[in-house]
Amino acid sequence: MIERTIKKEILKCLGLKPITLITGARQVGKSTLCYELKKELDFDYVSLDDIRNREQAITDPEYFLSLHKPPLIIDEVQHAPKLFDVIVSIVNKEKLEKGHNAGMYILTGSQTYELMKGVTESMAGRVAIVRMSPLSTREIYGEKEDKLSFDFSTMLARGKDFQLDPRELFRLIVRGGYPELHSSSIELDNFYSDYVNSYLEKDVSQLINIKDKFQFQNFMQLLASLTGQEIVYSNLSKAIGVKVETIQSWMSVLLAGDLIYLLQPYNEFSISKRIVKRPKLYFSDTGLACFLARLSEPEVLERSIFSGRFVETYIVNEIRKNYRNNGVKDNFYYYRDNNQNEIDLIVLDGGLMHLIECKSGVSFTSKDVKSFTCLKDTSYQKGDNFVICNTPSPYKIGEDTYVINVTAI
Repeated sequence: MIERTIKKEILKCLGLKPITLITGARQVGKSTLCYELKKELDFDYVSLDDIRNREQAITDPEYFLSLHKPPLIIDEVQHAPKLFDVIVSIVNKEKLEKGHNAGMYILTGSQTYELMKGVTESMAGRVAIVRMSPLSTREIYGEKEDKLSFDFSTMLARGKDFQLDPRELFRLIVRGGYPELHSSSIELDNFYSDYVNSYLEKDVSQLINIKDKFQFQNFMQLLASLTGQEIVYSNLSKAIGVKVETIQSWMSVLLAGDLIYLLQPYNEFSISKRIVKRPKLYFSDTGLACFLARLSEPEVLERSIFSGRFVETYIVNEIRKNYRNNGVKDNFYYYRDNNQNEIDLIVLDGGLMHLIECKSGVSFTSKDVKSFTCLKDTSYQKGDNFVICNTPSPYKIGEDTYVINVTAI
């Protein structure tokens, strides 16, 4: 059993709110973790993947919840949104009668429109939302995953504690972070082929009416090849042969399912006239992106023109997973201006601004981070800056700017 860092955040939420909702993409490990919590915390457990449970929860939610009393885990709750109002009634009554109601329900579900709409409308103020990602590299290797601190001494210590060969990095990128791929001998192509088919049939079909699912799959494949790149909707529209509005709708579906996310451009008043305002797109799992982009061998990816953007996606993902797993809100951005100056990642944390470049090489100089000077007049206090790459040893290339290995994250 792979120990999940986010477990401690879930336990904290159970002590604060009556309802804890665990969301995330398909097969990131929500059900496995909940079944582990069931045994540890002595919760009742019911899954709405079971057609009989689902039918009962939909047709008579009050009777369903009278049979399954708290503390209760309801897995795949998105199948029966009618449960939300009844659950709220139960937790309100518990508060009135006993004066406390923390830790009554754990709900899980993929991030769909219906699920999140029901939560925001019915459960506001009563629910803690925990967003679960695929496995981080530290989880895969059983390493401790404390919250990242972007100062050089801390990053140096993290890098020394955990080493990763560059070839292993590309193997991890191609394999991805879905737990089943690290706990069984299933073939990559079989897993991801089933994953995409299941996603199209069970998730996409429920959200939008797609007559040609092959066209949507082509859309996913095109996006996978663009991970780490700015999104221009008109270009996607021309490439796929559908309207811009359709592209935007399809993008929203992938966002709702947590398969992709958008990194927004950084903006301050003093630079607002010269910056690019388009978001950058990242796939939430590099393995899925590699499968869709037909880059299923580490050696092929490493030699391809895509290697840089997939390494960038991996690094940004690992940082994002760390923040999620430790229950910290992320304030991440990127920078690009009309002079083609670019900064891959800007992290605002604790009142400090950290600038990060994501690279697949090992040797860099101050010329490689000249874009950092574009934010020299920021209103934020400047912290340490980094080039995160495959370097075997860390070194300094400028004032408060360091080159470190990917294992430091």
